[in-house]
Amino acid sequence: MSKFRKDDHKGLPPISTASLPDIVFMLLFFFMVVVQMRDVSLMVKVQVPEATEISKIEKKSLVSYIYIGEPQTQYRRTHGTAPRIQLNDKWAGVADISDFIIVEREARDEAERPQMITALKVDENTKMGIVADVKTELRKAAALHILYSSRKVAKVE
Repeated sequence: MSKFRKDDHKGLPPISTASLPDIVFMLLFFFMVVVQMRDVSLMVKVQVPEATEISKIEKKSLVSYIYIGEPQTQYRRTHGTAPRIQLNDKWAGVADISDFIIVEREARDEAERPQMITALKVDENTKMGIVADVKTELRKAAALHILYSSRKVAKVE
């Protein structure tokens, strides 16, 4: 029985890491496809009003958003409870809207500039005074294509 003798193996064979880069890149691509990057973190509370006649925007890359509403609870101590304007990730006043529109316009291609849309996401409890001021500033900045964001009315059956 010398043919079937036991060999004493001193250690385990090394683990093959040849497929490890494949696994890492597969996970990387999975997260790149699944995870959606947030453009703007909202600092104001926005509950858009309901509407019956709405339509979808076809090219969302042409849209610049202006958020108007009460500050979120973590910002109320420093900014109060009065409705505020948020442009991208910063607080702004009505006078800052012209500069915002100019920067947004310059970021677009020459052919897309006439098609640029300014979307107002306004909380449903916000008074129209601040919205009228924003619209006046948009007129001064020649941003005449304005969109009001809303949600569709839930159908009751």
